[in-house]
Amino acid sequence: MIKRLTKKLTRQLYFWVLIATIFGGFLGYVYPALGTQLKPLGDGFIALVKMLIAPVIFCTVVLGIAGSGDVKKVGRVGGKALLYFEVVSTLALGVGLLVVHLIRPGEGFNASPQSMDNTAVAAYAKSAAEQSTVEFLLHIIPKTFFDAFTNAGNLLQVLLLAILFGYAIVRLGKVGEPVHRFIEDASQLFFAMMNVIMKFAPIGAGGAMAYTMGKYGLAALKPLAALIGSFYLTCLLFIFIVLGSIAVATGFSIFRFIWYLKEELLTVLGTSSSESALVPLMNKLERMGCSKSVVGLVVPAGYSFNLDGTNIYLTMAALFIAQALNIELTIMQEFMLLGVAMLTSKGASGVTGAGFITLAATLAVVPSIPVAGLALILGVDRFMSEARALTNFIGNGVATVVIARWERELNHEQMAATLKEIG
Repeated sequence: MIKRLTKKLTRQLYFWVLIATIFGGFLGYVYPALGTQLKPLGDGFIALVKMLIAPVIFCTVVLGIAGSGDVKKVGRVGGKALLYFEVVSTLALGVGLLVVHLIRPGEGFNASPQSMDNTAVAAYAKSAAEQSTVEFLLHIIPKTFFDAFTNAGNLLQVLLLAILFGYAIVRLGKVGEPVHRFIEDASQLFFAMMNVIMKFAPIGAGGAMAYTMGKYGLAALKPLAALIGSFYLTCLLFIFIVLGSIAVATGFSIFRFIWYLKEELLTVLGTSSSESALVPLMNKLERMGCSKSVVGLVVPAGYSFNLDGTNIYLTMAALFIAQALNIELTIMQEFMLLGVAMLTSKGASGVTGAGFITLAATLAVVPSIPVAGLALILGVDRFMSEARALTNFIGNGVATVVIARWERELNHEQMAATLKEIG
């Protein structure tokens, strides 16, 4: 029996991702120089995934719109999704604000703005101005049709094109059917390519974790352990209380849902990028009973508009810096911070480091907190990116199930049977 269980376990991708992540972390800790040299493995895997993200999202959104055959339904689903995203994102910001006030991780740090390393911050967030929300929205319209696919990280351009393309297919009726079939075939091709790339997830996860431990080491955690601990605690509270309550109201258990997505979550954990498991998430949600059209519309939109983990991070990191610098913010200033974070988070993608760049853009419009204060969390930002990505990923999965139920396009029997099978 043990032999059969071991054989079954070793066939699972999540087992090898977990082993690679643990081994990579150990290797980076024991041999830091070697660990930092493995950075290209993680970067290479993320690059492979990002290579297909734009065409995959384009195809799925187009098929989601064209498959529904109803433009009004697309608008209805999109409206419900955006409403859900805003409500839950606000809850995420509120939870982060509450916890950072209760724990006060920055209190007693007594840092001085004059002692901050502006050079380090500039090197890390040199593209903050270019990727701020204002700039992001100004460039939402691509210069050419294909420019949207070559402008890495700007998924909103891809979404815009996909919506227009899908709408045109619906309006054309029978004339658009050949194009619809072509997009379906292309979608199958891109999904097959992504499945091949996912076989390299253990290598990517191991390399990324080795680099993190080799570059920063456990020593970097000690001075800012309170911030890291409170951030992880807040993410857990949000997942199991807020998202857990939403899941119960929708008819499923958040614990079973997380276990169902364990392979994808381990990939996200190792790479610190929620994009690395976007395609497997969509496959799992369809298998779970969500309609293809809802999955195709909600999941891609969620990667730009439903970033719960990033929202929590923006609130907690900004207030931590204020506490560490002994800066007292008024209620109005905190509400301004929440409002700005709500906007800037929409410009963050699921790529490692985007949260830090978005935080720089957020602080830039709150003059009370110097942007130079980012140097305080520069060394540990990478350790918090895993929790950001995992929370974003789980949040998008829950959102899709909720919207599918609202649209009455969730097969409850299939969902119950699928989640029951996992134990």
